[in-house]
Amino acid sequence: MRLNRPRTLLSAVLTAGLTAACGTAGPSTGSGGTLVIGMTASDIPGTDTVMAFAHGFEGERFVNFQLYDGLTRYDLKQSTRTPGIVPGLATSWETSRDGRTWTFHLRRGVTFSDGTPFDADSVIFAYDRLLNKKSPYYYPEAAGAAALWSGQIRSYRKIDAGTVEITTKQPSGHLLTDLTFLTIPSPTAVKKHGNQRFAQHPEGTGPFRFESLKPGQQLTMVPNKNYWGGAPKVGKLVLRPIPDAAARTAALRSGQVNWIEYPSPDDVAPLRSSGFQLLSNNYDHLWYCTFDQAVKPWNDVRVRRAANYAIDRQAIARDLLKGTADPVHQHAPASTDQHDPANDAYKHDPAKAKELLAQAGVPQGFSTTLAVPTGGSGNLIPVPIATALQAQLAKVGIKVQIKKVEWSALLADLNAGKPVQGADVQCASTVTFQAEALVRAYWAKGSPVYKGHWYSARVDSLSEEAERTLDPVKRVSLYRQAERIVSDEAPYLFVVSDRNPRALAADVQGLVQPKSWFVDLTTVRVGK
Repeated sequence: MRLNRPRTLLSAVLTAGLTAACGTAGPSTGSGGTLVIGMTASDIPGTDTVMAFAHGFEGERFVNFQLYDGLTRYDLKQSTRTPGIVPGLATSWETSRDGRTWTFHLRRGVTFSDGTPFDADSVIFAYDRLLNKKSPYYYPEAAGAAALWSGQIRSYRKIDAGTVEITTKQPSGHLLTDLTFLTIPSPTAVKKHGNQRFAQHPEGTGPFRFESLKPGQQLTMVPNKNYWGGAPKVGKLVLRPIPDAAARTAALRSGQVNWIEYPSPDDVAPLRSSGFQLLSNNYDHLWYCTFDQAVKPWNDVRVRRAANYAIDRQAIARDLLKGTADPVHQHAPASTDQHDPANDAYKHDPAKAKELLAQAGVPQGFSTTLAVPTGGSGNLIPVPIATALQAQLAKVGIKVQIKKVEWSALLADLNAGKPVQGADVQCASTVTFQAEALVRAYWAKGSPVYKGHWYSARVDSLSEEAERTLDPVKRVSLYRQAERIVSDEAPYLFVVSDRNPRALAADVQGLVQPKSWFVDLTTVRVGK
């Protein structure tokens, strides 16, 4: 079976500083100007390939995918459809009849930013670093960060200088997506500096090159003029962590940055009226909460359904988030192929909520604790959203105590498989089907990721079958069947899907706002 042309292989996830920007944009090093991005992250993501994921998907978006390439990548140069997978460092590939053996034909003439030629040995070195404990360059920390994406791989080998073969443990419908995240470092640079110091001297084949790092403050990159996909237009790319939304807006208005991620919803209209660009697009991203079903009364499905009927998602999206998000009534956001409009059961219905609570034996309601991040990758304005949920749930008798948690601490608990600070409910954001390995992480039996002690054998079976299915249409059908069960059992409080808003200075041009968490920065320029 050939799979070497751009197509949507439905894939899917979890979902990833300064309190004010400092300094000015500074002089550019090329005709395309200097692009300075105010991220929502509280720190600079890791600069060693997969280590960027430690800060959530914002690290993948702005660091991993800028310094490095995988064998595949997302199609981010269009904005009308959910991006499929297209060639990266591999130009084409085939699969065996049983769907387990993949042969990748590598791009010729590519060099790493340190001048090292890219070839099959580079791929084997990169994968040994993550998967081969006998390799002298095996890196346990990176292996752990990559485990989500490398888990399907059983073996890999070089066929010749331009060809590698990967064998999976079972047929894998999302291997091509996984390989996008398994980016390739320069073997020469890793050997020269060692695993621990490579992040201070990163070299990849990506569109940008590392220039300098001020820990916790600023990462500066410059264009890779020899980038195989075409050199970026900007003269310099600067990343600054600014976790506070008000501080990001202030930095944009003062000219200290010329691009900010997720402006505060209250600032959207004023920024637009002041001449800034406000871009958005619906995409595969969910803000939701997980109920701990080991705790009464969340172990009763009627209570979980009651909470979903109690909240007014439309009001949260319209009044609190000012149209920067859409209400969601199920796990699959409307932008995904897996979304089924017939599955949107949970409309705002407080009377129905009270009826269900009475049926569950808690007619007067009950008290619960809710953990929410104070900020972080893709989390919108989490505390105000949690406060709105608190007020809405109180109207049906569910009394919520909010626990505010730093984003990295929340992630650490979730990835360790435990409730965040012992809370009965935890809220956060995630990419869903565009990083499909995450879906199985939440649904599979034995997964180390915290699932609120919820498990459905049927959902596990359907999602496993979907993972093994390469045909996109069949995969959608299987996931829709699973999604209907997820909605019925209501392990989550479905809240909103944001529209990926970002604010840009008037002179930032050329950005394609995709229906994706990720973004292509090679088309962007600053100035006329």
